[in-house]
Amino acid sequence: MPIDKTKSTQSMPALTEGQWQEFQDKGYLRLGRILNGDELRAQQQRIDDIMLGKANVDYERLIMQLDRGASSYANVGEQTTGFKGATLDYRKIQGLDLDPLFLSYLQRPLFKNICERTYGENPVLCLRAMFMNKPAHRGSVLPWHQDRWTTFDRDPQITVWTALDPATTENGCVHIIEGSHRKLINPDHPSGFLTEKQIEEVEKDAVVVPLILEAGEAILLHNWLLHTSDVNHSDIPRRAFSVCYMDGETRIAENGQPVDGLQAVFGKGSIGPNYQNTT
Repeated sequence: MPIDKTKSTQSMPALTEGQWQEFQDKGYLRLGRILNGDELRAQQQRIDDIMLGKANVDYERLIMQLDRGASSYANVGEQTTGFKGATLDYRKIQGLDLDPLFLSYLQRPLFKNICERTYGENPVLCLRAMFMNKPAHRGSVLPWHQDRWTTFDRDPQITVWTALDPATTENGCVHIIEGSHRKLINPDHPSGFLTEKQIEEVEKDAVVVPLILEAGEAILLHNWLLHTSDVNHSDIPRRAFSVCYMDGETRIAENGQPVDGLQAVFGKGSIGPNYQNTT
């Protein structure tokens, strides 16, 4: 059952069986407008304050990557901890589960329901709570890939991607191939990127779907869903908040040890609603 994107779904507590089946069949599900106007403006302002160095956060615990104007993904540069200067031209900021505003959002009942359907009663870890940005007339081409991590004994399965600006074909919205989540295409690549030959094969017969979203809308993605995106050709930035939820029983593939350094956001040991991590 598709979501009516003209209506707010901010208080929707759970997916219907029809919606869950659609997600399993297609590898993605439009969740509708999750953020109301005030909530959207609060997240927009908060991420701008973080980029401009005005936020009371522990910058040394945030992974921050500048957009260096490199259209090729191979030249986007490193992601490292710490503030890189006051600018709205950050490409990625990771670690936003340390921020109370973004933490409160990613712990909504709807997302808890989705995690329970995916991981059962296991605790749920936040693998990454990440701001993603394609500044106006900047950004890089993100090649076709499936999100996966060979360092773990199992892959995280779900990501919730929320548009903080309108996501359009002009400003570099995500494009996907429906149903491509059913198997790994390049399982030996540590991050799931395809080879040039595999990309040629995929594009030959695929129907590519642009995920056009209004600001405040969210979409549920299976991490194995093939996706790509272009540079931003418009005057409007393409900001988004992306959260990847992981099974709390995940272990390091090499030694079987638990995954350290991640916050539990649902289930046993999860962060409470009054959690703070500020300077």
